[in-house]
Amino acid sequence: MGRKVGILRINPKKFGSLQKPCMKEMISLLNCLGLCHNNDEKCVRQKQLLGTCMEAQAGKNKKPWGSINYHLTRLNRGRK
Repeated sequence: MGRKVGILRINPKKFGSLQKPCMKEMISLLNCLGLCHNNDEKCVRQKQLLGTCMEAQAGKNKKPWGSINYHLTRLNRGRK
């Protein structure tokens, strides 16, 4: 199911299933910062975990379904 915009079909359910690989680490860092009143010295472990996770994600493909520029070009060709 989805909404139709012109002839393009948009499936909103597809966008809800995108992976958020470092979300747990980021939430734990933000919780620690909130509890410690933004004191970085007390949240070193959470900061290291988030940094490690983000570095691991940098080596992977960014988006398996293509870049936004590719899709914008494709849509632009269809409008002409």
